[in-house]
Amino acid sequence: MRSIFGYECKRLLCNKFFAGLLLVLLFYGWQVLNRVTLLGVSHTAPFSPWSFGDYLSRMLPLLWMGALFFLTFFTSPAERRRAFLTAATPVKPSVYGLVRCGAALAGTALLASAVILLAVAFYGWMFHWYHWGSLLMPTLITLLPPLVFALGSGWWLGHLRPWLIFLWMLCPVLLRVLPLPAFLGLLDGSLFADRPLALAVLDPAFSLPLETVAAQGVLLLAGVVLLLLRPARGGHPCR
Repeated sequence: MRSIFGYECKRLLCNKFFAGLLLVLLFYGWQVLNRVTLLGVSHTAPFSPWSFGDYLSRMLPLLWMGALFFLTFFTSPAERRRAFLTAATPVKPSVYGLVRCGAALAGTALLASAVILLAVAFYGWMFHWYHWGSLLMPTLITLLPPLVFALGSGWWLGHLRPWLIFLWMLCPVLLRVLPLPAFLGLLDGSLFADRPLALAVLDPAFSLPLETVAAQGVLLLAGVVLLLLRPARGGHPCR
């Protein structure tokens, strides 16, 4: 099983697409850090959890697209023609599919880590600030639920029609322009700009409304369930 996982990871990561996406992420992230984060968000410090969370929310659409692009490796016409070969393996189809999506999850985690490390390097270089532990909570609550949901929902959409994955890539872009209720403010990044002002304290401690935490928890749970459940009909895109 580990050899299959390693092979799928190599297929996803050792190619020009991954290198190009990584360069785009790093370039865009550096622009955000220098032009937005450097000034601080809503009168908070540039290295505060609020400003860091705003940075992550601006990077989220590209990370979402990257996660879904990994799934297209398993839903392309060429990959479907290869299904006859993989069907001959002794591994159960459901397990084989989970291994492949696990590789997509690993690739997504690498992209997210690059975005985070870029900010860490920026804070150290610009401000000699190294209190990285305070950035853990905004990282987990901002990135983990939507990216797991992106993979889970992309898994099912690819099963229905492979081209739906490309349409689904536009979801986070639309969320940033549509009016969302306040408890969904992490999906469009508005919470990081609005909540520090609402707390009426200079550079307040990082905190989230209970309904926002619940919404992110539901999103994460939905993503995990979609990843674990096999579609009721037909083959799976990751098979």
